[in-house]
Amino acid sequence: MSAMKKIVAGGSMRRIHERVLGPSRTGIPSTTSDIWLLGVCYKISQDESSGDAAASNGLAAFTHDFSSRILLTYRRGFDAIGDSKFISDVGWGCMLRSSQMLVAQALLFHHLGRSWRKPLQKPLDHQYVEILHLLGDSEASPFSIHNLIHAGKAYSLAAGSWVGPYAVCHSWESLARFKRKDNNLEYQLLPMAVYVVSGDEDGERGGAPVVCIEDASRHCLEFSGGQANWTPILLLVPLVLGLEKVNPRYIPSLQATFTFPQSLGIMGGKPGASTYIVGVQDDCAFYLDPHDVQPVVNISRDGMEADTSSYHCDVIRHIPLDSIDPSLAIGFYCRDKDDFDGFCSLASELADDSHGAPLFTVAHTRKLPKQVGHGTLNENDEIEEDDSFGVMPMNDAEGCAQEDEWQLL
Repeated sequence: MSAMKKIVAGGSMRRIHERVLGPSRTGIPSTTSDIWLLGVCYKISQDESSGDAAASNGLAAFTHDFSSRILLTYRRGFDAIGDSKFISDVGWGCMLRSSQMLVAQALLFHHLGRSWRKPLQKPLDHQYVEILHLLGDSEASPFSIHNLIHAGKAYSLAAGSWVGPYAVCHSWESLARFKRKDNNLEYQLLPMAVYVVSGDEDGERGGAPVVCIEDASRHCLEFSGGQANWTPILLLVPLVLGLEKVNPRYIPSLQATFTFPQSLGIMGGKPGASTYIVGVQDDCAFYLDPHDVQPVVNISRDGMEADTSSYHCDVIRHIPLDSIDPSLAIGFYCRDKDDFDGFCSLASELADDSHGAPLFTVAHTRKLPKQVGHGTLNENDEIEEDDSFGVMPMNDAEGCAQEDEWQLL
């Protein structure tokens, strides 16, 4: 612990992180290709018909949109988590922070709409302040890492330990259920059903995940206490798309998910360095990085004059899509039944165009044909099943030789 404190104090956490994720690449990698950011297309190419002004406006609009996404990073100085002595998540909390950012975006979608941008003047939007409060770093904040870890005990979440996207997705499902029981139906802290899409009955292994329409409807009915056939719904799709790296056949489909109006991005990064991927341009992925260490800030519900600068980032970072860890999770938010139907239509088209390697499929019921697995291609261009979908502590992901580096990151 003392060694970690020295690392943080010495400002070397960023350098250690870059050993795994690679040196930070900032800015826009191309000036000719469109950018997709959570379902919105930004045209920045400079051609004769658009002119430099249109390209400049597109780039400025993208930058404003990117910087308006809520950033959640390592924090230090919060109250100890549960019975542990951890007062910081430095070195192990990046997957939890990535998941918080995805949920924060779902809440922004729901309360303020996709067109919302961060306020330039005060007082701040009430709903914006409420979202930041929900994601604060104390037990009093319903969606803090304190409460997420408590809800995820059954999935091996614990202070000081790193777990993968599958465990984090199901922990959010548990946390939402716990909080739903604590509040009446008229005031839900997470005002949407949570559906973790899986490939088989156990959810950990099997074929490509299947968005089952009957299951989605059941989750909505359960969320509403039997009062509504459909409600807003958050879809979380944990995936393993290869062994050591993402199978190249999945890259086009991953890119295409960012064109969906329901897109919430991806929890993922390189092994040991989870990020929140929010957009793509060609083969590059734009992401928000949780690895910067900041002092704890808890926003109260009435903090309309609060300083929220630490919850946003103006630095645009990107990494090659083919370098991300194959274990990741994709999120989607559907506001109503029509929105969900539109998502299912897009997802079905994407699966049909995947040349036999879909990220996930759509079906009305659980009575499904044999599923397509996620794995690597053999020499006959056939998909070999990948059996690495289980929950796996970060230190075990690449073997004992990497253990010290995993623990630092």
